[in-house]
Formats: sequence, C-alpha cells, structure tokens
Amino acid sequence: MLKIEEVVKSFGGLTAVCECSLEVSEGAITGLIGPNGAGKTTLFNVITGHYKPERGRIIFQGEDINGLAPHKIFQRKIYRTFQITREFSQMTVIENLMFVPEGQVGERIWNTWFRPSAVWKQEKAIHEKAIEVLEFVELIDLKDEYAGSLSGGQKKLLELAKSLMADPKMVLLDEPGAGVNPTLMRKLIANIRKLCEEKKITFFLIEHDMDLVMSLCNPVIVMSEGKKLAEGTPEEIKKDERVLEAYLGGQYR
Repeated sequence: MLKIEEVVKSFGGLTAVCECSLEVSEGAITGLIGPNGAGKTTLFNVITGHYKPERGRIIFQGEDINGLAPHKIFQRKIYRTFQITREFSQMTVIENLMFVPEGQVGERIWNTWFRPSAVWKQEKAIHEKAIEVLEFVELIDLKDEYAGSLSGGQKKLLELAKSLMADPKMVLLDEPGAGVNPTLMRKLIANIRKLCEEKKITFFLIEHDMDLVMSLCNPVIVMSEGKKLAEGTPEEIKKDERVLEAYLGGQYR
C-alpha cells in the first residue's frame, strides 16, 4: 500500500533519514520502532508532506505522492497524528470531530445566506457521523466537554476519533501510547484492532512502548541511523540480537 524507496532527508549537516526503503502492506498494523533520533518522526513528516526529501520516492497505492503538500496528502486519505495531541482546546469534543471533514458547504459564508438548507442538511449528517464515531471510541459521554479539559489518554482517543471523520485508508500514529494510563491503553489498542478488522483501515505507528508494539503490530520494522535495520514478526524481532542489544535492553531474552 505504501512504498518508501531510498528516501533521504537532511537538516544542514545532519542526515535524519538515510536512503530508507520499506513497505507497509494494506490491512496491516505495522509498527516502527527505534531509539530517539533514528529518524522515525522525520520519515512520517516526509510521508505526509511536512518535509520534502532530497532524494527518493514515496508511492501510495501506486501513485507517486513525493513532494505533495500536506492537504493533498490528506485528500488521498492518509491521516496522521502527532506525539503531542493537537486538539482545538476551546472547542468541544464533538466540535473537534465536526471540523475534520473537508469541503463543507457552510465554509463559504454566502452559502449560509443562499443555501441554508444545504448547509443544515450536511451539518446534520456530519453531526450524526460524529456521534457514531464517539460511541465507537467510547467518548460519547464527553461530547460536550471542552477538548482541552480531557486527560492525555482521552485526547489520544479523540485523535483516533478525528481520524475516523476523515474516512482514511491509512492512519499514521506517532506514539499513540505516550502518556496513556493502562485502562485507556487497553481501550486504544482494542479500537485500533477493531478499526483494522472492521473498517479495513491500515495502520503504521511509531511507538516506544514495546508491550504495545509486540501485542498489536505485525510486522514490526526497526529503524536505526535513518534507515531500516530489521523487519519481521514480533517473535522474530524479539530474537534479533541487534534489536535486543540496541533497543529492547534485553527485556525479551
């Protein structure tokens, strides 16, 4: 579904992504692990158009998307979350979701004057979809709360809910488990699994929580010094000596 071919991205004299090549299969939950500074988040920024690589190609469903602006990447149904959640804190939870769908009729002010019924009809449909999504991720009881008042784990669930409003084909999650308590972590994992199985959404996620990665992801890709070091099933990665020594600290020996 996604192919990264010999991608290079540098910042001055620092090469953050160095001739990196990897693939993400459709329908999979693929994990991306590695130490801080391995180039994982930079790679996500390149994929989603925030950075333009010096060299290499990014192919999504057979189409070269290299160098496209972030909103063009979004239009191709690739949704991305960030390490630090980016909710609209002074808007309610449901308003955060209703903001996501693109091409809303009411975005043009004259439509509110000359096409009020079209605006109302679309807004009603978006509201109903937002309610359905919030029920799915079990945030429905917080729909009228300000997003800024949510806990860290609830904000991660909100980010997942926002991704569903975009009807994505692929979701890139940057450390979805960071700052999430065990109870919400279980809920987050269950939701990701359910979305992959029922909605056929492909996930590609960066994570430092090895328990989350090993229980949720297959395959797991290991990045080091800007390029792919290893790839395999969780069991294979657990037994890879280079990975054990460099990134897992021997906890799976």
